[in-house]
Amino acid sequence: MTISARKAVLAGLGIVAATAMLAGCGSAPTPSSSKTASSSSYLPCMVSDSGGFNDKSFNELGLDGLQDAAKSIGSNEKHVESADQTVYASNITSLLNQKCNLIITVGFLLADATKAAAKANPKTDFATIDDASTTAKNVRPITFDTDEAAFLGGYAAASYSKTGVVGTFGGQQIPTVTIFMDGFADGVAYYNQQKNKDVKLVGWNEKSQKGVFTGGFDAGTAAKQSAQTLLDQNADVIMPVGGPIYQSAAEAIKDSNKGQVLVGVDSDTFQTDPQNASLFLTSVEKGIAPATEAVVSDAAKGKFTDTPYVGTLKNDGVGLAPFHDYKSKISSSLPGELTKIKAGIIDGSIKVDSPASLTK
Repeated sequence: MTISARKAVLAGLGIVAATAMLAGCGSAPTPSSSKTASSSSYLPCMVSDSGGFNDKSFNELGLDGLQDAAKSIGSNEKHVESADQTVYASNITSLLNQKCNLIITVGFLLADATKAAAKANPKTDFATIDDASTTAKNVRPITFDTDEAAFLGGYAAASYSKTGVVGTFGGQQIPTVTIFMDGFADGVAYYNQQKNKDVKLVGWNEKSQKGVFTGGFDAGTAAKQSAQTLLDQNADVIMPVGGPIYQSAAEAIKDSNKGQVLVGVDSDTFQTDPQNASLFLTSVEKGIAPATEAVVSDAAKGKFTDTPYVGTLKNDGVGLAPFHDYKSKISSSLPGELTKIKAGIIDGSIKVDSPASLTK
């Protein structure tokens, strides 16, 4: 089951306990809003981090969930895009001034601004995507055990690799980035153990928690150079973790023209970015849109809670996207192996334990 079929994913929230990602010059922009045939006065709102709502990643997925929820409850919504981290607080304030009932902040780097706003406005509800550090009665974290799904991605990458080298790199070294990288590393290691192989992982050392990072979450020279560093080490499967940085990795692969592939993160990037779809072996997905929609819908019904939502393999809050164009190019045994591994992770017989996870 893929998370791209987002409406089917979280019909009932399996609520558990908590996990983090990205960063937003100038005055706060005017929020956008979408209108429906309003039957509810409940007003849900959202602030992006600096990746923006066009990132084809977690900001965009969060907005999708917000807008779907607004439609389902017959309400309007408002959302504000952050140019950089200097406007996080003022963007939240702009929504408070417009009497939003629920303000969702997207990304770990909005944590400080969210904490301050929630404390100063106890009668306003907040939800945080990819941040579990903001704890208060009026704050609900929406988090994901992405190491579980990334384990499957790492195993698949190792299985597919022709060079025996796979790689991963990140934007900033923060928990919601490194949790992907840890899971990916564990999946590669498990493949080597099960198959008596020696596929090498470059770009990240889980034990030392050191690796390749661009220093931000923008596509550009730093991201392309980081990808090139891994390509130069003979990696033929790369997982960039950090919103739009994958776009620069795609450029590096196209320039190289040696048939390397990418593993996407957050969304099924094959579907969200048709321009680069042919490069994606698969994607490690987070069910941000359905989780956001469910949290908004609950709050609109008067069922807001500070109990964190955690997406896992068990509740289909995280998962591995289809292989799409590569379905005929992977090992015929791989899908079955991944099904078994998923079951093992769910029942606990296969351990996935990232230092970045707050739930294990």
